[in-house]
Amino acid sequence: MIRRILLFIFYFQNLLYSIPILAQVPVCIDWSVAATLPPVDSFAVNPGVAGAFAGVHHDALLIAGGANFPNGKPWNGGKKVYWDAVYVLQKSKAGNYQWNSADVFKLKQRVAYGASVTAASGVVCIGGENEKGFLKEVFLLQWNMSEKEIAIKGLPPLPFALTNLFATAIGSTIYVAGGESSLGISDKFIFLDLDNVAVGWKELPHAPTAFTHAVMITQSNGHHECIYVIGGRCKGANGISDFYRSVFEFDPVRNEWTEKASLPYAISAGTGVAIRGNEMLIFGGDTGETFRKTEELIAMISAEKDTARQQALIKRKNNLQETHPGFNQNVLLYNTVKNSWEIIGKMPYKTPVTTTAVTWVDQFFIPSGEIQAGIRTPKILSGKLKFSKP
Repeated sequence: MIRRILLFIFYFQNLLYSIPILAQVPVCIDWSVAATLPPVDSFAVNPGVAGAFAGVHHDALLIAGGANFPNGKPWNGGKKVYWDAVYVLQKSKAGNYQWNSADVFKLKQRVAYGASVTAASGVVCIGGENEKGFLKEVFLLQWNMSEKEIAIKGLPPLPFALTNLFATAIGSTIYVAGGESSLGISDKFIFLDLDNVAVGWKELPHAPTAFTHAVMITQSNGHHECIYVIGGRCKGANGISDFYRSVFEFDPVRNEWTEKASLPYAISAGTGVAIRGNEMLIFGGDTGETFRKTEELIAMISAEKDTARQQALIKRKNNLQETHPGFNQNVLLYNTVKNSWEIIGKMPYKTPVTTTAVTWVDQFFIPSGEIQAGIRTPKILSGKLKFSKP
């Protein structure tokens, strides 16, 4: 009798452990455009931004900063403009999304290409850059619902200025990896405990490689929460970037990195969210074909001494950027327990890169971003999960 009871307990425990995997049915996504960025400054139509901070606080989607080329594409002489605007998107009782007001709130300085993480106390905004250079400022962006105001609270600065970095959180602990510093591409991995900010940023084991523009997501490995770093790129000494297929898991319990199953193809500057118990979605990303060809032409232009040949190369480069096809539209699903990737669909819109996907209630949002070389979108894309029967 005891033996039967023990066998039943063993069977039941294994059944419970298998439920998260067995119960996971195919994922489908209903996509829509939740909103479009409102006019800003003298622009009747907002051109959109790349590299903005994004997150949720007090049931509002906050989008802050970013950069664009509102006065012409860069290869035609257009200058990059950094922004300090903060947009507040809320959901009405009728179910549609509305900007809080016609007024735009402001950051303390213009900034783009930092990292942002949604925390219980607000949106943590980390590093980035502006026309003056790389930044190490870190602050908490908060939405005051009753006063309808934005609050900005300073946090301990990064140990060094970083741009194009990536970040995530486990509980109240914010983790930052990679990015570009004055010394080059970083492999540093650091953390800040929001419940003990007086201690400041602390170092963890370095990331397995130096990179920028990766996707960083917190998700369960089937036992406890871990950090996953997906894709990214690293510019070499020759000015040509390597694009990565690599996926690394950092286990905070073991305090170590492990390489996981590679992506089906290399991507950088994509976005992603955790879903269900042990899965994550990766949206689009830049696979690097046009990007690397552009870098190669820039290197050739720099090395060319003959004026006529140099001008011909410039024309080739400009045409390559002008005819940029847009970015990868695949939606990838990764299962941390199975350690497997699959393509589950395509984005129905031009896929934004260099932005941050944000989970808000039962949906996720991809706010603005770059959709072609030098071109941003003002659209706030929204996706809602639905599960079909296996």
